[in-house]
Amino acid sequence: MPSKNKVVAMILAGGKGTRLESLTKKTAKPAVSFAAKYRIIDFPLSNCANSGINVVGVLLQYESTILDSYIGNGEKWGLNGVHCLMSTLAPKQTEEGANWYKGTADAITQNIDFLDNADPEYVVILSGDHIYKTSYTEMIELHEKSGADVTISVIEVDPSEASRFGIMVCDEDDNIINFQEKPKNPISNLASMGVYVFSWKALRNYLKKDAKDEDSDHDFGKNIIPNMLKDKKKLKAYRFKGYWRDVGTLASLHEANMDIALDKGELNLYDHDNSTRIYTEDVYCVPQYVGKKGSVTRSIANQGAIILGNIDSCVVSSGAMIETDAKLTRCVVMEGATIKRGAKVHNAIIAPNSVIDEGSEINLGNDKVVLIDNAKK
Repeated sequence: MPSKNKVVAMILAGGKGTRLESLTKKTAKPAVSFAAKYRIIDFPLSNCANSGINVVGVLLQYESTILDSYIGNGEKWGLNGVHCLMSTLAPKQTEEGANWYKGTADAITQNIDFLDNADPEYVVILSGDHIYKTSYTEMIELHEKSGADVTISVIEVDPSEASRFGIMVCDEDDNIINFQEKPKNPISNLASMGVYVFSWKALRNYLKKDAKDEDSDHDFGKNIIPNMLKDKKKLKAYRFKGYWRDVGTLASLHEANMDIALDKGELNLYDHDNSTRIYTEDVYCVPQYVGKKGSVTRSIANQGAIILGNIDSCVVSSGAMIETDAKLTRCVVMEGATIKRGAKVHNAIIAPNSVIDEGSEINLGNDKVVLIDNAKK
């Protein structure tokens, strides 16, 4: 590892993801399929690569085998060069067993040695389950110029959704003056995106203090940020402009996929600008095929998909089969799924390797998203 790195990124990718139900029963949430071609983790990793951040730690915990294998040495994102380091970081093993991460802050605390070896000036803390394209360069420059102890990327959310997020109030210079973590009664709709730039020396001190506090949840939103605010440290807001989605629920995962299928223009995955490109694994499948009676409307389908039926507003992953006379609307069809002849499905996420029986009619006329997962385990 290089002895000195101005910026190191740490990606929190160890959550259980229980709200995605069976999709995360054997797979970590950041490894879940997205937009036919990608996995969720591709987005923060690509953002790091596009920001020139060459040392990245990915913190794993629950059902991490597939995610660990997928990340590998970081080659997919160009993070395996001479002056680069990609490392997956699991909870520490002790004589008493695995010391599981107790919270987001504890996850970083358990890997202080990794950061000390890198010796950064700044540490970028990221979530591994958000969909967005950006370069962190401008945010880091703001942090450095302002002399802040922490800079938090923020976005305005629908007031009805505000209680799901860390919420803050800023003064006229975007200094953070009040913060609430997932409040029942939000004081604003300015939400944390779970993207932080910390000055490493300041963060290290607060992590050490937090580790000794037996009453702490060892969490950035519940403990570290409020404690820094209480101590009158300098907290700065960076106002993000662009597409960002937390895809932690079936409904939000489906909605984000539909945003891509319907090409709403908020998140462009089709441009060839390498400065903002999202990198992923090439599955090396056979070509995509649309049969004589097949039709594709407002949809995306990855290589290896075979479409003999009709799809409208759908996302179809590699290896999926849509048989003759099958009709799908607003569906996310994951890897290896099969929709048999004459089946009709609406507003659904079809899990990897699942099968929709011939002639089935599922969720027709229903606005609520359903998950179909009947693959043999």
